[in-house]
Amino acid sequence: MSSMKKLSLRVLAKALVGTLALAAACSAPALAADKAVLVTAIVEHPALDAVRDGVKDELKDEGFEAGKNLKWEYQSAQGNTGTAAQIARKFVGDKPDVIVAIATPSAQALVSATKSIPIVYSGVTDPVAAQLVKDWKPSGTNVTGVSDLLELEKQIDLIKRVVPNVKRVGMVYNPGEANSAVVVKALKELLGKSGITLVEAAAPRTVDVGSAAKSLIGKVDVIYTNTDNNVVSAYESLVKVGNDAKIPLVASDTDSVKRGAIAALGVNYYDLGRQTGKIVARILKGEKPGDIASATSSKLELFVNTTAAQKQGVTLSSDLIKSAKTVIK
Repeated sequence: MSSMKKLSLRVLAKALVGTLALAAACSAPALAADKAVLVTAIVEHPALDAVRDGVKDELKDEGFEAGKNLKWEYQSAQGNTGTAAQIARKFVGDKPDVIVAIATPSAQALVSATKSIPIVYSGVTDPVAAQLVKDWKPSGTNVTGVSDLLELEKQIDLIKRVVPNVKRVGMVYNPGEANSAVVVKALKELLGKSGITLVEAAAPRTVDVGSAAKSLIGKVDVIYTNTDNNVVSAYESLVKVGNDAKIPLVASDTDSVKRGAIAALGVNYYDLGRQTGKIVARILKGEKPGDIASATSSKLELFVNTTAAQKQGVTLSSDLIKSAKTVIK
C-alpha cells in the first residue's frame, strides 16, 4: 500500500473516531456536575447553623458534594434585613440552580427578588403569613420549603408543666418578624381560653432583648420564647435576667436549653435541614419547586435543663425529666 493511501486511511480513521466520540457525548445522560446551590440566613445562631449543615450533608448523600460537583456558597445577613436584601440581589444575579433561604426575613427578601430561580425556604414558622406561598399546597411558583411550625397547644402544656400555677406568660419578640407576630396573636388567644394573660415585650433589635426581658420583672410568672431570630441570637442576655430575677424560661428552640432555658419542645433543626436538603436535591434532579408542597417537621424533641431550673427557682417533676429526650445538668 502506498504511503499516500496509508495516510488517507489514518485520517479517515481519526475522523471516524472523533465522530463516534462526539455522538457518544451527545447521547450520554447529563451528569449531576456543576450544580450551584447558594444559601443565606438572616443571622448565625445554633438552630439556623444546624439547618445549613443539615442541607449540606443531605446534598452530599444525594450525590451533590461541595467542591466536587457542587458549587456551594453561604452568606449570613448578620441580623440586618437590608443586608438580606443585598444578598438576595447578588444571589439572583449569580443565577444558581437553587437558592436556600433560612429564616423568614431572608426568604422574604429572595421571594421579592426573583420569580424564576428556585427558592427553598427553611426554618420559617408560617410561610403563608410571610407571603412566601399562598397555602400549604404545591405553589405553582418558584417557591417551596420546610416550616418549623409548632403546635402551640403543646407549647402551652409544657409551660404549665414547668410552672403549674401560671397566670401570666411573658414573651420577648421582634414585632417586625412575621413568624413571631403570628405566634403572639395565636398564643394570646389560646392562653386566654385557659384564663392566662400574655404580656408582650418588644425587642426590635438583638441589643433590645435584655432590656425587654427586664421590663417583664414582677409582671410575669414565666417567659416563653419562640424561634424569634433576635431573641435566639441574644439568648444569654435573656438567661441572665431569668437567673437574676428568678423568672423561669421556656423556649421552643431546643438549643436554647443548652444555653440556659429550663425546657423546650421543638424540632431538631439539623433534621429540618436534612429534610430541606432532600427537596433541594429533587429540584437539582429535575423537579419543579412549584410541584412540591411546603412541609413541616413532625419530629419534636423535649430538652430540659435541671441546673437552669434551680437557678430560676423551679423544681421540675420527675415525670417531666423522665419524658425528656435530653437532660442537661
